[in-house]
Amino acid sequence: MHNELYAVVGHPISHSKSPRIHSLFARQTGEPVEYTAIQAPLDDFAGTVGHFFERGGKGLNVTVPFKEQAWSLADARTPRAQKAGAANTLYLDKDRALVADNTDGVGLVRDLTGNHGVALKHARILVLGAGGAVRGVLGPLLAEKPAALTIANRTLARAEALVELFADEAADTRLSACGFDRAEGPFDVIINGTSASLQGDLPPVSGEIIGPDTVVYDMMYSLHTTTFNQWALDNGGTRVFDGLGMLVEQAAESFWVWRGVMPDTAAVIEELRTD
Repeated sequence: MHNELYAVVGHPISHSKSPRIHSLFARQTGEPVEYTAIQAPLDDFAGTVGHFFERGGKGLNVTVPFKEQAWSLADARTPRAQKAGAANTLYLDKDRALVADNTDGVGLVRDLTGNHGVALKHARILVLGAGGAVRGVLGPLLAEKPAALTIANRTLARAEALVELFADEAADTRLSACGFDRAEGPFDVIINGTSASLQGDLPPVSGEIIGPDTVVYDMMYSLHTTTFNQWALDNGGTRVFDGLGMLVEQAAESFWVWRGVMPDTAAVIEELRTD
């Protein structure tokens, strides 16, 4: 059986762990998958996607800065992609229509609940940031039925816009917005959805948001403790996690969307940690 072609598209892309992750999935499951990385020109993402599928490609993952373009380019969107306003997974359906999906939120929730044993139901959750990364995970977080979910952001209006957008999915969850300096804890779970850690910066929040039992999760990942997680430890946090597990879990969901096979993610996360 010949291998079928998949890839991740971004700019830049050389740092991406996706080819390694999907190669491990393919080896583990025996699926005939060949997975590469493609750096698309900033001004021709659509052309790159079109060329990939024209030459027989089966599925694409999409990373920064093209997730919103992937969403716009699609002929159809899954419900979770529709609300997220961004797509990290593309494929052609039986009619060769381009379908956009978003597996980021599922990846985050699976990492928190499955890999780290964090209970989200009835929890008080603080999410930092109001950009595309946060928008992509709010639906799956709300589906876990937390008691309250607060979105804190530097620009309050952006956080308020997300509250309005997801109000219909909140059900009994108290969904609210505030500025970074107005976040008052402690919270049960704090999720950093800003990119500040990548620059070694911190969102300007008070250490009082952290209690002795607070779970702190940085959606960024690093070989070492991220800047945000180190700040949390310095302010009394004891349970801190980075986003490597989320990266693997969202990849596994993409793999399942494409192949109908769910890989064992624990083995892959462990292997990446020790690479």
